[in-house]
Amino acid sequence: MQICSLLPSATEILYALGLGDSVAGVTHECDFPPAAAKKPALIHPRLNLDVPPGEMDRQVGHMIARGESIYAVDADLLAKIAPDLIVTQDLCHVCTVSPDDLGGALARLSKRPRVLSLTPHTLADVLEDIRRVGEATHRRRDAQALTLAIEQQVAAIEMQATRATTRPRVLCLEWLDPFYVGGHWVPEMVAKAGGEDVLGIAGKPSFKVTAEQIAQSRAEIILVMPCGYNAERAANEWRAFGLPESWRDLPAMRENRIFALDANSYFSRPGPRLADGIAILAHILHPEIFLADSVPPASVCRVKVA
Repeated sequence: MQICSLLPSATEILYALGLGDSVAGVTHECDFPPAAAKKPALIHPRLNLDVPPGEMDRQVGHMIARGESIYAVDADLLAKIAPDLIVTQDLCHVCTVSPDDLGGALARLSKRPRVLSLTPHTLADVLEDIRRVGEATHRRRDAQALTLAIEQQVAAIEMQATRATTRPRVLCLEWLDPFYVGGHWVPEMVAKAGGEDVLGIAGKPSFKVTAEQIAQSRAEIILVMPCGYNAERAANEWRAFGLPESWRDLPAMRENRIFALDANSYFSRPGPRLADGIAILAHILHPEIFLADSVPPASVCRVKVA
């Protein structure tokens, strides 16, 4: 079976199900496992990704307003691969190619492949999508084993978190200019790790908030987790960020509990590594219970208040 993955989380799922050899095309962002980065890239961005958050937000906004696609599909490469299955998503058009662009590329194929679209909003949806990929690729048992392992890992963390005497108030910043708070599965992850997301809404998309809303949130921990960024880049964005004076009274600021996260690996992508993301959060929220040896290397760094 020839499979093309048009989003990094799907690529991770396919490899986790033992289908790496069948993956014939990926996106420019598919970097896990490392072998995935060596596959031909079918999707490329039409905008400059190496710009500050505010400029990137403006670029995306202008392209969407003009009805332009943010990503380009290599239709010639897709035709050459002639896939049996394409795995894509219809959750966020800022994350991958739009259905219209994909449809135009598919129209050039002599044999139309099956298209499996993943649209998860919750952790349960992510597990169900893994099972759907397993069904579509004849790896039902592998998918069941994988989802069971994820469920057990998360349940163990959630049970251990009940030993904590407090549930910190957590602010999850998915973008810094403008301010966005994490949505979908992120508030669930915070809850399972033993915390309370102060602004995000479980199962709902991330949304824009004001500096004043953040100032009034009484957040005890701030997580800097821009979508698609690793921990180092997130930390650099925070350091370059002009801190609103109204935030100075936040408990998180007074106690210097600000953490930059590798959102690209453990939070933005709805795949198997969300379980590791919950483990990272559990250590940040309750270090007296969850030891640092459970945290993947380079996944989190503490940043100081300027």
